[in-house]
Amino acid sequence: MSVSNSDFLRYSRQILLPDVGETGQVNLSQAHVAIVGVGGLGNLVAQYLAAAGVGNLTLIDDDKVELSNLPRQLLFSDKDIGEYKSETAAYKLSNAYLGCNVQAETDKLAENNSQTLLVHMDLVFDCTDDFGTRQLINLTCLRVKAPLITASVANFNGQLFMVDMESAPDSGCYACLFPEDTLVSETCQSVGVLGPMVGVMASMQALLGMNLLLGIPVPSGKFLRFDGLSMQWREARLIRDLACHVCGERVEPFKSQTKTQSRTSDPSLNCDGEA
Repeated sequence: MSVSNSDFLRYSRQILLPDVGETGQVNLSQAHVAIVGVGGLGNLVAQYLAAAGVGNLTLIDDDKVELSNLPRQLLFSDKDIGEYKSETAAYKLSNAYLGCNVQAETDKLAENNSQTLLVHMDLVFDCTDDFGTRQLINLTCLRVKAPLITASVANFNGQLFMVDMESAPDSGCYACLFPEDTLVSETCQSVGVLGPMVGVMASMQALLGMNLLLGIPVPSGKFLRFDGLSMQWREARLIRDLACHVCGERVEPFKSQTKTQSRTSDPSLNCDGEA
């Protein structure tokens, strides 16, 4: 299968890349990606993917547009206030990028629908701001064997990493890094963030995802942190926790268990995902 003449012209700059080419562009057009949370991160990730020629996007968010969203969630405007984020984003992306099939889901991701919504996805992006939802996305992606890319932003700090138990099982999962007993002391209402900080992390999240879809080697097993004040990136190695209640070897695989609250605040809190 090859790209059409119009698509060749549209995507010519990325097709020129040796790591993309026509084959890579076809792979993007056939991919189906889910984005959970259409806030600051999800807005930009969705737009980057649609503009790059990813063929199928599913946007999952039960939240509605608010005035305070507009400085960072650039797909929305004042006239969208009160409308569902997922539906509004899907409508605008579908009109702007005709080659992308965008579906909106306005139900909140929950235990009773998570597998139905995320099964058969080539890739899932966690762009949410809720710790419980992040844990559920992680658990569901392990169950349906879908790669997961998660990013977060708070203040001038950003975090990014990938979970893929198929290609990098030794790196563990989200629950290895932030167990369910983690105490979350900050909320999106109490922690500020600048729009460009969200843009940096969304760009990196989208880039990592596109590389994965294109078959380009990605930095699996790495926890990347960006300091927006010093403009520095730092990385740490992710190691699977053999006692993890989700992916550990001493428990039934992917079985969620309740643990006693005892950990410190979750540094992965995204204060602009707004799932």
